[in-house]
Amino acid sequence: MNNQSAYENVVVALPDYAVAAISALEACGYEAWCVGGCVRDAILGRDVNDYDIATNAQWADTEKALTAKGFTVHRTGVKHGTVTASLDGHAMEITTYRTDGEYSDGRHPDSVEFVSSIEDDLARRDFTINALAYHPSRGLLDCWGGLGDVDRKTIRAVGDPAKRFREDALRILRGCRFASQLGFSLEPATKQAMWSCKMRMAHVSSERITHELTELLLGEHVHDALMECIDIIGAVLPELVAMKGFEQHTPYHIYDVWEHTAWVVQRSPRTPLARWAALFHDGGKPGAFFMDGDRGHFFGHPLLSVDITRGALARLALSPAFVANVLTLVQLHDRMIPATPKGVKRALATLEGDVELFRALIALKRADALAQSSLSEPRLQLASDLETVLEAVLSTEDVFTLGQLAINGKDVMSLGVPEGPGVGDALAQALDAVIDERVPNERNALLSFVAESATLTSN
Repeated sequence: MNNQSAYENVVVALPDYAVAAISALEACGYEAWCVGGCVRDAILGRDVNDYDIATNAQWADTEKALTAKGFTVHRTGVKHGTVTASLDGHAMEITTYRTDGEYSDGRHPDSVEFVSSIEDDLARRDFTINALAYHPSRGLLDCWGGLGDVDRKTIRAVGDPAKRFREDALRILRGCRFASQLGFSLEPATKQAMWSCKMRMAHVSSERITHELTELLLGEHVHDALMECIDIIGAVLPELVAMKGFEQHTPYHIYDVWEHTAWVVQRSPRTPLARWAALFHDGGKPGAFFMDGDRGHFFGHPLLSVDITRGALARLALSPAFVANVLTLVQLHDRMIPATPKGVKRALATLEGDVELFRALIALKRADALAQSSLSEPRLQLASDLETVLEAVLSTEDVFTLGQLAINGKDVMSLGVPEGPGVGDALAQALDAVIDERVPNERNALLSFVAESATLTSN
């Protein structure tokens, strides 16, 4: 523990509402500091959205002091000494200094003890870069060398790292997430403890794991984090481990499957859909791999990737609609789509007219090509051409969904096609004919086409 208490040259510009909360508490004789990630991010020059305050006031005293100064206070976690205070639309969590008791479930403390010292409160936190406190007049309080670790871009546990992770296994994924968001590296002893304690994450809820993994994937430095943390996150996503070190033996690839995947994630749009699809798009390659002479092949790997992705995402707290979209992108990421109006419209029809999903597919194809060798430059150009053609198609009244057809199911049944799958098949054939420009999207022309097709089928 570093007892050096303040760095006078560090100045953190706190927002007025945070200063007002600290002032309100101290006017009543209490002590208060801004703590944790908000201090870290302010020092790094990152945007700060959430300010947390720690105080020696009990929650009821905090509520009384802040309410008197015009704050709205909600009792969001009084068992652990926490209230949420809002002023002019800005909310802050304010928590009484505390130390945590035993963590028998490996996630939540069995009990908390409220203490009078900010130093004791900082000692219970996960990483040194989060064990920082700042006061508008007293400056920065750094008991654990967090500022030095910020400068060194290092993620280091407070105290004994194994103890920290045995207390709360979610901290293991939090460390990986911070690596991705901040571009920091894991300190060796901390990384070793994360690795050795990783199976304790089996006790963490799927909701919390899903949140941390998604935030990790959205990080600015996700490639480096995935490369460093694969042996850790493999405990919650074991489907990824087979990609590590799996050489592709093809001139189109300059990385093994895992590093290729990490680069595809990095170069995909920073949205959950794009990043989750990128993470699993080549998950089936190790299973599909075979050698033909000195050349590696992965025929059919998207189908295996879909099965692997479905199994992995079923364990997470993701909506069925989101999972369905991820599976669609994984399935189609390697499918050749001609950069022609017909090719684009046919792809849109496959996606039931979901234009944004098609944009996401193009983005995945671009990221995939960017993570390959220079031989894949034609695929990169194809992605740009698909975007150009898509915009041209959207600027017209071209038809690419069943709903845009000039006929519907009732029209088909009026021709004698019985209710059931045959109606959908007839409409799908009509859409194909319109996309291929064999039949105009006009009611009479489509009815004639369906009637003729039905006659030929019956014969």
